[in-house]
Amino acid sequence: MMTEPTASLQDTLGRALRDLRISVTDRCNFRCTYCMPKEVFGRDYAFLPHAEVLTFEEIARLAGVFISLGTRKLRLTGGEPLMRRDLETLIAMLAAQDGAADIALTTNGSFPLERVRSLKAAGLSRMTVSLDSLDDAVFKSMNDVDFPPEKVLAWIDESRAAGFDPVKVNMVVKRGLNEDSLLPMARHFNQPGTILRFIEFMDVGHTNGWRMDDVVSAKEILRRLQTEMPLEPLDANYRGEVAQRYRNSETGAEIGIVASVTQPFCGDCNRARISADGKLFTCLFAIGGTDFKALLRGGASDDDLRAAITGVWQKRVDRYSELRTAQTADLPKVEMSFIGG
Repeated sequence: MMTEPTASLQDTLGRALRDLRISVTDRCNFRCTYCMPKEVFGRDYAFLPHAEVLTFEEIARLAGVFISLGTRKLRLTGGEPLMRRDLETLIAMLAAQDGAADIALTTNGSFPLERVRSLKAAGLSRMTVSLDSLDDAVFKSMNDVDFPPEKVLAWIDESRAAGFDPVKVNMVVKRGLNEDSLLPMARHFNQPGTILRFIEFMDVGHTNGWRMDDVVSAKEILRRLQTEMPLEPLDANYRGEVAQRYRNSETGAEIGIVASVTQPFCGDCNRARISADGKLFTCLFAIGGTDFKALLRGGASDDDLRAAITGVWQKRVDRYSELRTAQTADLPKVEMSFIGG
């Protein structure tokens, strides 16, 4: 039986454990240049074998233990989470947990539209869709599998029609690729029902060729948007929210800017991550994690799992983005496709 949530499990810097990102697969059908470049993740790349990936039952059990420790948000990530067969089954299992958390999904929106309704019916709370440009050539060059933006837009429209309100749209901005898409994206999503979020190009992993020169800073993004739009700052919805929020005073539309490179928010970071093979990571830029699959498959009780999570979190000191240097950017960090965003 699930125990009641604790008041607050805190790390060494007083940051509570409130948000769990769960990578359900390390596979993706896109080869985005900033995440899974084709030169690395080609046809011969060795993805995790099925037996090494956590089962739905293992994920649900582990999530339940996190919920008992005060976690209130679960986000399903990948890779591309909809590459995991029958994901709706897992969502239903998570939604049935005692003290069930808010369940969100980040997807590239490239799947049949009927999946939107089945995800909603299973108990999905929130939909986030990745879309880096409305320009056909630019978007295809970034996803590197010739996938058109029109199909992603259809997924977003279907998500709104299904009752996901708002739908968040994530745009990773990389200089030399899609910074000219900032204003067209902002114009298109200048409406209620969607929240467009611009994300600085980050040095997650070590295969995406990250350079500081490729980062379009939050200040530059905001400056470009303000050439056309009257934007006023909004307060954060909750402690630990990663996006700086703005509202268009004419239309009421909201945008967000995630500036983990130029304006780190480590001080309020309340997120833990479970990789597809069951390792617990306490930072997006981590080099290593703690193996919980071994505990799950080795007969550990829920109390054992709870003690292990508590032990890891209470020792947490991570603040990578505040300490980032040219040297740390070159560390062999875990890849985005493995740990999730």
